Amino acid sequence: MSNFLQYFFDDVGRVFRAFINIFAAFFEFMNYLFNFPMRYNLIRQYAPDFSVGEWILVVITEIVLLALAGFLVFLLFKLLRKIFRFRVSVKKYDELARQVKALQRDLIRANYEKDRLLQMRAAELGGGLPEEPEPEGEEGEKEEYIPNENRNTVDSPCVDPETSRFFRLTSVDNYYKTEYVKPEYDDNITLADFCDKFRQFAAYSLKLYYDLSMMRYYVASMGTARIIILQGISGTGKTSLPYAFGKFVNSDATVVSIQPSWRERTELYGYYNEFTKKYNETDFLRAIYESNYYRDPHMVILDEMNIARVEYYFAEMLSILEMPLKEEWKVDIVTAMWDNDPCLIVNGTVQIPDNVWFIGTINNDDSTFAVADKVYDRAIPIDLDSRADPFVPEPTESIHVTTDHMNALFADAKKEYPINDFMVEKLEELNGYLIKNFHLAFGNRIMKQIRDFVPCYIACGGTEVEAVDFIIAKKVLRKFESLSLGFMKDELMKFNAYLDKLFGKNTMATCKKYVEYLKKNN
Repeated sequence: MSNFLQYFFDDVGRVFRAFINIFAAFFEFMNYLFNFPMRYNLIRQYAPDFSVGEWILVVITEIVLLALAGFLVFLLFKLLRKIFRFRVSVKKYDELARQVKALQRDLIRANYEKDRLLQMRAAELGGGLPEEPEPEGEEGEKEEYIPNENRNTVDSPCVDPETSRFFRLTSVDNYYKTEYVKPEYDDNITLADFCDKFRQFAAYSLKLYYDLSMMRYYVASMGTARIIILQGISGTGKTSLPYAFGKFVNSDATVVSIQPSWRERTELYGYYNEFTKKYNETDFLRAIYESNYYRDPHMVILDEMNIARVEYYFAEMLSILEMPLKEEWKVDIVTAMWDNDPCLIVNGTVQIPDNVWFIGTINNDDSTFAVADKVYDRAIPIDLDSRADPFVPEPTESIHVTTDHMNALFADAKKEYPINDFMVEKLEELNGYLIKNFHLAFGNRIMKQIRDFVPCYIACGGTEVEAVDFIIAKKVLRKFESLSLGFMKDELMKFNAYLDKLFGKNTMATCKKYVEYLKKNN
């Protein structure tokens, strides 16, 4: 054992002494580098024998050593500055701790919202909706509002808007509690008559002229999707069309002017201001809230929606409208309820009713952003490239019609005018051709929209071929823009010939016109 200890101390001792020598050598280096008196004495010792050239070399040597010393001092200063920079006072540390805690609570709520949406998606794909976890508050308790006799309800007395954190929404409550008179609805009109009267009314009362086919596209789109995109050059009546619709059905459209700086949901729904203790209410929030009080169809116009990135500020609404059950169309507004909050805010959420459609207007120019496919896929795009010729309209009055009646008309149309099997076979053949030649295909969502749009368009007075021509051009061929068409002009020429062969000559005019446009601009 003694031999091993002697070996151990001899071996490990050498390693340890070598390690210590590293620090000793470093301190010896620093001592020689900053020992200016020693250096001065050395220069005096050799000075009598220096020539002029040697004196120059001595000066250069000393300058290099001084620069090295200055560099090391600079590095030491930066290191100390970085160390002391992260030292904070106790008061500031407590404030930072509170902010971190608040961020953690926000993260918990965000995760809760994510889990809720995932659960809804799971319920859509199959199975029931699992029990949802509730977000927890600061001390771990659930932020759950327990109603009491003081809770503001539709049947309770009016609340002074000045005392509520929701001034505008509370004012809406008071109006419908005291002044609103339900109109007499004309629920005998057909979709074909609706489109014709809508066109006549727009021209007679508003001097806005549209082709009858445009009115059919617009109304049939309402029976297909909750989002409609009107795109084209300025001055063709994109905003005027939904505005005229609101006047026609006596439910004025809400115009929301999109701003270039919009990047998140609060731009649409508002937010609670901790300083004023008031909720910053937006026109968008007021529109969807008030729409719960009546059954008139209501248009919410997102004017110049692509002046900011649509998928940023409108992402939540896109997800909500994908929920299969309309009862799930709810948007979160606040995390905790107050007694005098508006009547129709339930558990912090506002229901998005089925009498609201979102109409986005788009200008495609250098000042706007490209609209993502996820937005186009969920919407029906309609091009307004030119103004219709004026005509002499018949005197036409506005009407009152319920959304329930219009939805019933759309449902009846889908039963009475389903797309025929022969046309479905042609669409499947077209799908195969697109896959083979352009690597594009119909998605399930697009096929469902085709099955919904075609019957509604026929009920509006159009034909099946016109409807298929329109929906294929706007929903399928639009995806050509993502391809390198400059190298595919021959395929595009063959595609028009293929359309004539498949559907018949002079039938798919909208599709062929769009293909010609792509050939000229690529």
